[in-house]
Amino acid sequence: MLKRTFDVSLATLALLCVWPLFLVVAILIKLDSEGPVFFAQERVGRGFRLFRIYKFRTMVRDAPRQGSAITFGRDPRITRIGHVLRQTKMDELPQLLNVLKGDMSIVGPRPELPRYVESFRRDYDEILKVRPGMTDLASLKFRDEAALLGTVHDPEETYVKCILPEKVNLGKAYARGSSLRLDLALIVKTLAALRGR
Repeated sequence: MLKRTFDVSLATLALLCVWPLFLVVAILIKLDSEGPVFFAQERVGRGFRLFRIYKFRTMVRDAPRQGSAITFGRDPRITRIGHVLRQTKMDELPQLLNVLKGDMSIVGPRPELPRYVESFRRDYDEILKVRPGMTDLASLKFRDEAALLGTVHDPEETYVKCILPEKVNLGKAYARGSSLRLDLALIVKTLAALRGR
């Protein structure tokens, strides 16, 4: 209950502070390319409940049908403003709405696509006892994931065989040691990492 109160309070405060930025980003997205302002995608939440995660759209319309679900390097599907939003992580800001809805927490294991969760079903039995979050241990460790995947021959295989297993381990570590103190520490580290970009 304390964590949920913390999440709602922080998400509400953040939205009150950044709503002008939402308007600016929405205008830039519409000026830059055709398509909606927001992108929604099905992810797996606590208790294996499916939900739609929100992001600012950073790719061309119908991008999921034009290539891999994994984005890496200088993916040609990414729009001009999309590159900026991804680099600064501003594309993730609409997930504050997911937090208010109860789909996500501010801090928690990052929500994955259903097919990746099925590959590690037994591990996610433990991980998905908590709500997925906007940031976590894996977000900090793999904050340059797209650039890393852009340097390998098979990004999908590298993600599934190398990166995802480590994310699963970090997700389990968070689920086992979740606390308000840890959440505050991860929020501070996330903000520091964003300022360092």
